[in-house]
Amino acid sequence: MLDYDKEAHAYDSTRGGEPRAAAAADAVLGLVPSGTRRLLDVACGTGIVTRRLAEARPTTRVTGADLTYGMASVAAGRLPGAVVLADSRALPFPDGAFDAVTSVWLLHLFDEPGDVRAVVAECARVLRPGGVYVTTVDKAAAHDVGSDIDAVLAPRPRRPAPDAAPLVESYAGAHLLHPAGQARFPGRGQGRSPRRTAADLRRGWFTQLPPGDPLTERFAARLEALPDQELPRADPVFGVRAFRRAG
Repeated sequence: MLDYDKEAHAYDSTRGGEPRAAAAADAVLGLVPSGTRRLLDVACGTGIVTRRLAEARPTTRVTGADLTYGMASVAAGRLPGAVVLADSRALPFPDGAFDAVTSVWLLHLFDEPGDVRAVVAECARVLRPGGVYVTTVDKAAAHDVGSDIDAVLAPRPRRPAPDAAPLVESYAGAHLLHPAGQARFPGRGQGRSPRRTAADLRRGWFTQLPPGDPLTERFAARLEALPDQELPRADPVFGVRAFRRAG
């Protein structure tokens, strides 16, 4: 797991920056009803997507929430007075406080299914009846684009995807959230190059391959043997699901 307090100020530049944020915000907004008055962006990170949600819907009161001070402080610079420190598993808002809740690139971060269930339960709780929850799903799978890098990494150990779409749908259904649409968007600027992927391996970004582990080094060496070391392969394409609260 990254130290998000330390990564906060460089986070956007390593993850596609504004082009990726624009694509994400457009996909999310396509699933958020136009008459939404109050929207909560859970785990808003640096606020790079949250700000776009607010700018696109000037009549919507947008609130961002994030667990880490470093990320929340960057977000607060983008949305003054609209960002709070909060754990997505225990949101500090009353029941039914929002017309829409969003979570972009959150659910995949958890190791325990109980944590994902808790997040979905909280997002459902703070939604008014008829409100919409929008979340990204299947993040890890989106990065498998059929490249030579993916072929090298295919045998690596993997953890079960905590944000697998069928799982998220089942958690949502348990809290009276029913499927209400889906979308896809490109992770602009996030296509992997062999050199960058090898560096990410050694930083511990692949959770089942610890830095310094002999297996990690074997995969890194195979990546470093690929051609076109600096050439990014295809961008990932992320999935988004929407759920409407019954009532």
